[in-house]
Amino acid sequence: MSPSGALPHSIVIPLANPRTAADLVRIATSLLVDGGALTALSIVEVPEGVQLSEGATRARQARRLLQRVLEFVPSGVDLRTVVRIGRRADEGIIELATEEEVDLILFGWGGPTRSRGETTDGSVFSPTIDAVIRDRPCDIAVVKQRGTSGIRRVLAPVRGGPHAELVMRYATALSSAFESELEVLHVVPPSLDVAIRSRAERALGAFVARHTGDPTAARVIEADDVGAAILAESDAAQLLIMGATALSADTAGASLFGELVETVVQQARPTVMVVKTHELPTRAVFDARAQVDESLEAADKAADDVRSLPARVDRWFAESSFHHNEFAELARLVELKKRQALSISAVLPTLDEAATIGPIVRMARKALMEDVPLIDELLVIDSDSSDDTRAIAESEGARVVIHQQVLPRYGAYEGKGEALWKSLFETSGDLVAWSDTDIADWHPRFIYGTLGPLLTEPRLDYVKAHYQRPMVQGGVLTEGGGGRVTELVARPLINLFFPELSGYIQPLAGEYAGRREVLEEIPFFTGYAVEIGHLIDLLERTAGLDALGQVDLELRQHRNQELEGLSKMSFVILQAVMKRLEQRGHTRLIGELGASMKLPRASTNKLSLEVIELAVIERPPMRQILEYRRKRGLDGE
Repeated sequence: MSPSGALPHSIVIPLANPRTAADLVRIATSLLVDGGALTALSIVEVPEGVQLSEGATRARQARRLLQRVLEFVPSGVDLRTVVRIGRRADEGIIELATEEEVDLILFGWGGPTRSRGETTDGSVFSPTIDAVIRDRPCDIAVVKQRGTSGIRRVLAPVRGGPHAELVMRYATALSSAFESELEVLHVVPPSLDVAIRSRAERALGAFVARHTGDPTAARVIEADDVGAAILAESDAAQLLIMGATALSADTAGASLFGELVETVVQQARPTVMVVKTHELPTRAVFDARAQVDESLEAADKAADDVRSLPARVDRWFAESSFHHNEFAELARLVELKKRQALSISAVLPTLDEAATIGPIVRMARKALMEDVPLIDELLVIDSDSSDDTRAIAESEGARVVIHQQVLPRYGAYEGKGEALWKSLFETSGDLVAWSDTDIADWHPRFIYGTLGPLLTEPRLDYVKAHYQRPMVQGGVLTEGGGGRVTELVARPLINLFFPELSGYIQPLAGEYAGRREVLEEIPFFTGYAVEIGHLIDLLERTAGLDALGQVDLELRQHRNQELEGLSKMSFVILQAVMKRLEQRGHTRLIGELGASMKLPRASTNKLSLEVIELAVIERPPMRQILEYRRKRGLDGE
């Protein structure tokens, strides 16, 4: 939380309709301290009795809508968009504000949602806003939106107390940002003793001078009806800022801001901003405190429900499952990349891919480097192909290295994971995206699709693809035939031993992207187990589930392996999972037999048993490699 007297360092704007966000963003950026954090939040509500994962499609729609908010953000201000899944919007807002120690929640309010005098649900602004105000995890501001253009006069009625301090901080900041006149108003009764009125004027002048340096901005007026006087004065202003009225024992349960303030908010013509501090005034510690305690207890119960493993996975699935269409506007990704001062490397691992590598490199360079500068570096890491893979890739403009020649002091192993590990040494991007190259229908989305969530969601460290995987059988494309090792081996293992990862649709997919600072901290299995190893290690050692994501790339046609090849892949994946379980202390591999696989061979005249060595090997985190540390300038750490 910001220290007393300071403007907020972090502001959250909950949005039901991002199309109306322009005024809220303008107000928020005017209040935010330099370098502060601004978050646009959308809550997708899923009813009780329905799995949270059912909100995944609506979450995608909410993210698309939130992107429109970026149109209203001034240059130099970073805005983060967040979509949360929950049972109730107020619980999601409170949870985010508490987790991130937010200083201010800024609500927009279009006006009364019910007829005057109708109080069937007890809400003042809306049920969601009212519930957050009751809990009040930080300072709260509600803006009745009537536009923020052409603001020439800001009116701030004050009566003293902690809310008045907040009013003055915000009124001063906004009048400065809008280059408008500020008037601080205090209403006294006409029958007030002259000496008392004089003291009130001096006190108000000193109060205003402390915040603005200009005591002439203060004005005391007389009126029997305070509300009517404020409304009359507000007709000549374009922005009215008020603080909550101190509650009394008789009104604490009935009014969240005080009846006077709520009357003014509903009837005033200009834009109105009403604020309430996080600190509960001392005169409101009776019935109001009981309401706050009850609300906190309900919020804690809801948080416990969400923290249960099935609910966590359901919620993760809904919040962290993206679609490549969300990131098809590549110019926006380039702008996000520049704003975050990031560089990006794309890596294409190859082994005898002469049939497909040429078009892949050609499309990647044109779409992601020439048409828009999203990718800074395109590397083909080859595993010593025996065909023309390297020559074709070089002719299309890619930089090509042979993984067996990288870091020769450490030797070389066969396998895709070995190539990926060495590609970390050969690249320099802050973000690294990998894509398989045995793909007949490759599209640039196979790279920008996995990068998009990393650029738009700072919480994410690693994003994996999923797609439909048809299989070619006898020259005929069969829908849904691919992914056999995933369904028969990886998914059962994950559900049994690593259920936090059970929301991954294709945990073994070959397209993924991550932040270098995270990737260099985890080991790499050298073979087929590299993908499942990444997920387990990122979950347990580094990022945690909330920093992982997945993206739908729709359709992917690639070369399908024969059954024996799938058996070997399954064996290696089983070894890797067992190794991680052994490190957990759950089980132990059979030392002599665990690294070899027996394959029975049967023909008409001969039976044999072939033994194949398939020991799972892992490379240490790249950050531990001396040459890498020198290359990255990490020796001084």
